[in-house]
Amino acid sequence: MDWDKLRVFHAVAEAGSLTHAGEVLHLSQSAVSRQVRGLEEQIGATLFHRHPRGLILTEEGEHLFKATMAIAQEVTAANARILDSKEEIGGELRVTTTVGFGTLWLAPRLTRFLETAPNLNVDLMLSEAVLDLPMREADIAIRMREPNQADVIRRPLMEVAIRLYASPEYLEQHGTPVNFDDLNDHRLISYSPNAPQPVSSMEWLYQHLDKRRRLITVNHYYGVLQAARNHLGVAAIPDYMVREQGGLVHVVPELESPSYTMYLVYPEELRGSQRVAKFRDFMLEEIDKFNSDPDKQPLRAKVA
Repeated sequence: MDWDKLRVFHAVAEAGSLTHAGEVLHLSQSAVSRQVRGLEEQIGATLFHRHPRGLILTEEGEHLFKATMAIAQEVTAANARILDSKEEIGGELRVTTTVGFGTLWLAPRLTRFLETAPNLNVDLMLSEAVLDLPMREADIAIRMREPNQADVIRRPLMEVAIRLYASPEYLEQHGTPVNFDDLNDHRLISYSPNAPQPVSSMEWLYQHLDKRRRLITVNHYYGVLQAARNHLGVAAIPDYMVREQGGLVHVVPELESPSYTMYLVYPEELRGSQRVAKFRDFMLEEIDKFNSDPDKQPLRAKVA
């Protein structure tokens, strides 16, 4: 088969449309279409069903996409091994984590990381979805719960607790809750239990709620924080987010979730990667700095 046509087919299958694949490949839509038609003629099979909302793989297309996916993963792994064999750390490091942690904690610190590895490019993928590391959808993940994937190395990073916060403006208008029963008079803002990375420690809150409670749920903690900042109610937020950002008042201080562990995770095949080791050491150093800041209540860095 023609490798150029396979490359185009793979991009179309991933994107689900000729237009989006063309943007990735820097080709016109007509050029992408010609390559796909040429491949279909070459193998004598239809690879896509044309649908008004996009392209859907046929059964033959699914078989071919599995093959090109395996090739793409092998090429990515080979490229990573080549990069890690060089003395100077360079290339790309793909890091995935949640929107809240990535936006509020990690991104502001990346300048210091890149100063130590100026030839390394970081692709920061912020999503609540759990990407498949063994399938090389990312190089490193920072997860809010222990991973259940096989063939990954997991490093406990730190313990996090959920506490209740509200804006001064909200409290001035609605009063400050002192105990759990007082929360009956307030709207609660919480991480959604249906989000892709549910935090088990949130059960401490949900088990006390009933249908009479006024509740707003958001599928990531950055949204929960923004809702609290905009005076929508009392929010259940991870402690690290508020200690860095400020602007909110800690209410009902005796009400605190059991702590949960945040993990740094990467595929087994990247165990010897210099890029991964550089980022891992950076994370541990930054957590130590965060813990030792006298203006912040310390988190406990865990030892693997």
